[in-house]
Amino acid sequence: MLWLEMLFSVEADMQVRIADLVLEAEQGDITRQQDMDAVVNAANAQLLPGGGVAGAIHRAAGPELAEVCAPLAPISPGEAVITPAFNLPNRYVIHCLGPVYGQDRPEAQLLAQCYRRAMVLATEKGLESVAFPAISAGAFGYPLEAALRIAAETLTTLGRSGESVPRVRMVLFDESTRAVFERLVREVAGS
Repeated sequence: MLWLEMLFSVEADMQVRIADLVLEAEQGDITRQQDMDAVVNAANAQLLPGGGVAGAIHRAAGPELAEVCAPLAPISPGEAVITPAFNLPNRYVIHCLGPVYGQDRPEAQLLAQCYRRAMVLATEKGLESVAFPAISAGAFGYPLEAALRIAAETLTTLGRSGESVPRVRMVLFDESTRAVFERLVREVAGS
C-alpha cells in the first residue's frame, strides 16, 4: 500500500493520507467546523479579540473565551495554549501566536513551531481532529505562499512521524488560497 493516497470529494476539497494522518483543505469559515474537535485561533500575544481569525473566533465563542484567556496571556511567537470553545461547535480552541513577518525571527521556525505546539496540545487532550487557519498570513504579513508551504511541510512531517492527531484540516479564506495549499501539499507529500 502506498503511504500517500489522494482522495477528492464532490466539492473538490482535498484529502491526503499521510501514514495515519488525513490532511484536508477547504475554503470556508474556521468558526463553522462542526466536525472538528478543536479549531486553531491565529491569536495575538494578549489572546484578546481582534480582527481577522481572532475576532471571528472570539465573537462566535462568546465573552467567556476572553475571560478564560486573560490569565494565560501573554504568549510569545511560536507558543500555543488551549481553552474550552464555549459557543463554538468544537470542544477546544488552540490559540497560536504566529510570527510577525520581518519582525519575529527566525520567522519560519516560529511559524512551524506554532503548528507543532498546537498538535502537541491536541494530542495531550486526546483529540481526533483539528482545523487550522493560515497562521500569520493575514495581519502579521507573512507572504501567503511561504506561510502555506511551512504549514504543508510541518503537517506532513508530523503525519509521517506519527506526531499528529488523525485528522487535520486547513480552513482557508478563499478558493485560490485553497488551491495554493493543495499544490504545496502535493509537492511536499510527493517528495
